[in-house]
Amino acid sequence: MSICYRYTHQKELAEEMLNMGYLKILTNLSKYDTDLPFKAWVRRIMVNTLIDEYRKNKNLKSKISYVEEYYDTETFSDTNSALKKLNAKEILQMIEKLPKASGQVFNLFAIDGYSHKEIAEMLDISEGTSKWHLNHAREKLKEMIGETVLTTAKAS
Repeated sequence: MSICYRYTHQKELAEEMLNMGYLKILTNLSKYDTDLPFKAWVRRIMVNTLIDEYRKNKNLKSKISYVEEYYDTETFSDTNSALKKLNAKEILQMIEKLPKASGQVFNLFAIDGYSHKEIAEMLDISEGTSKWHLNHAREKLKEMIGETVLTTAKAS
């Protein structure tokens, strides 16, 4: 359920996706390779179910501006003491506020551990566009965290 909610941001839709994923799991149980961890297999099916549903409901190509080249910026820091002042719930709420496509790429890359190549294939975008969305999500999160930390500091 947590995977489904992280991608949909709506309880009812997450429950629907969970049911769809369970249906796929049960109908394909005979295809499960017992040499692989069951939890990882289930997780993969759930993520793929969510990606398939996302593709069906969104005309991604009209919503995304394609970026063929990605340039790393030096604006990221390795450690950030601001994160110590935030709890997990606040961070998840910030991730939910990200633009849909950027949030999707952020979840796939930072939380689920997919590579940009895998994300590009799943979402039918270029690797450069995947990298751009990840960078965009990070910048937006950085702004939101900064605003939250300033607000908290002023209130103290």
